[in-house]
Amino acid sequence: MEDQKITKIPFGQLGIIVHDSCKELGKKVDDFIVKRRREEFASSCSEYLVDEIKDSYIIDNEIIRFANGEAKGQLKESIRGKDIYILADIGNYNVTYNMFGKENRMSPDDHYQDIKRLISAIAGKARRIHVIMPLLYESRQDKRNSRESLDCAMALQELENLGVENIFTFDAHETRVQNAIPQTGFESLHSTYQIIKAMHRVDDQICFNKDQMMVISPDTGAMDRAIYYASVLGLDVGLFYKRRDYKKIVDGRNPIIQHEYMGAKVEGKDILIVDDMIASGGSVFDIARELKKKNARNVYVAVSFTFFTNGIEKMNEYYEKGYITKLFSTNMTYVPQKFKDAPWFEEVDMSKMISLLIDTVNYDDSVSPLLDATNKIKKILGK
Repeated sequence: MEDQKITKIPFGQLGIIVHDSCKELGKKVDDFIVKRRREEFASSCSEYLVDEIKDSYIIDNEIIRFANGEAKGQLKESIRGKDIYILADIGNYNVTYNMFGKENRMSPDDHYQDIKRLISAIAGKARRIHVIMPLLYESRQDKRNSRESLDCAMALQELENLGVENIFTFDAHETRVQNAIPQTGFESLHSTYQIIKAMHRVDDQICFNKDQMMVISPDTGAMDRAIYYASVLGLDVGLFYKRRDYKKIVDGRNPIIQHEYMGAKVEGKDILIVDDMIASGGSVFDIARELKKKNARNVYVAVSFTFFTNGIEKMNEYYEKGYITKLFSTNMTYVPQKFKDAPWFEEVDMSKMISLLIDTVNYDDSVSPLLDATNKIKKILGK
């Protein structure tokens, strides 16, 4: 897919609206697209294709805040007839705004409202609108237990009603939420290839061999992801089952009483724990400790999104004690600099993947090669 030549006429002139929450990632994505199109179109004799060569495809935009906290979205250049891609990180808590003289951190709700404001500012003048939300808004509230809201489904339906043609996300907590918008494009891509590539590059001591490594799922919900890793790497898979206290609710969920392990022996093996996200980190810490009790050798953790809502002090402690060797996580949501500087953290850059996604859809090509990275992973292992 990365070597594919661009020969088709684009669906419409490309325009990328990068929200304030995603500026760093958006700049990298834009740079990749500019570089690729310059290389592909340089020898083209088509005036239309040459016209597609730009210094940047980012549409100048701004979210203007009033003193009482209200806001409006503004586009500072024409988007008429363009193929628009809105890129936003709803998990970026480092973006702030002033309200009544006080600085407030933006929540996922604030970021989502800004996405709608930008769509409203487009006012139907774009040829198509796509939303790239690497961390899916309200993805942790994707199903109903008793009398509860269905926030993720409602948000997707809102975007559909606003005229969004495609919604792209990564490692959705539950992909079946797309059933809420059966007439709108919804794709949940994965960071598996980029994570394995980073592991292979960073630590030459890692051996993806069945006798030396196992894949562990931290709960039943992540089992499909763990099975994919295990299948493509040719490894055994194990599972930790969460025993919860359903009589209590702490921080919006039932507290975990104990993690029960099911699977083959882990003694003397490297362990790869895979999940979509780390929130507080409690589950990963408990599992890592249990694995070391069972004499596992090294414990690696691979996730798409890292939050550590309770801070990284415990992660530092577990690294120093040898419970966790390395954490691999993407740059698709905000990661504080102190995380990046930690010896246990390895950032996995996803900007090239997102740039390929935008280029592919802009030229109306199939995204299937981007959804399945099995052959590329096997190529790495073959090397």
